[in-house]
Amino acid sequence: MPSPGQPYRCGVLTLSDKGSRGEREDTSGPRIQEMLRAEGYAIAAYQIIPDQQALIEQTLIAWVDEQQLDLVVTTGGTGVSPSDRTPEATRAVIEMEIPGLGEAMRLASLRKTMQAVWSRGIAGIRKGCLILNLPGSRKAAQENLEAVLPALSHGLYKLKGGDADCGRPE
Repeated sequence: MPSPGQPYRCGVLTLSDKGSRGEREDTSGPRIQEMLRAEGYAIAAYQIIPDQQALIEQTLIAWVDEQQLDLVVTTGGTGVSPSDRTPEATRAVIEMEIPGLGEAMRLASLRKTMQAVWSRGIAGIRKGCLILNLPGSRKAAQENLEAVLPALSHGLYKLKGGDADCGRPE
């Protein structure tokens, strides 16, 4: 758990073949960073890599195991295009899936567009770090993060060993 007064350390990983080659500007990664900073999180890592499952897995493992980040937010690769492999890469490296986060994001998106049924983003835990998959478009990434952001700090607190009660006294 971060020391009192210390923010959770986060990484934002953009998955985009064109973005990694400099052919497309990443707009979702910077927006996610803005949103996290506004909530008091510290951005410790940011990278744009191609949609390649093995590379995604390697990056997630390095950020969690070596950099010991508290939260990794990915953007991109959650649809059904042949190269969309982010959920598979995430599942390959996590120890525990947290289905409620993915469900909450899809529910919020479904209120805006029926196309949200195609989103496959998941969330899970690896070695005390939460990994959260967001869609690749700036708008969808923002909407999905807004849906779960209020719950993240409490979940990270519990994940890091916080022992305060979850419920409100009656």
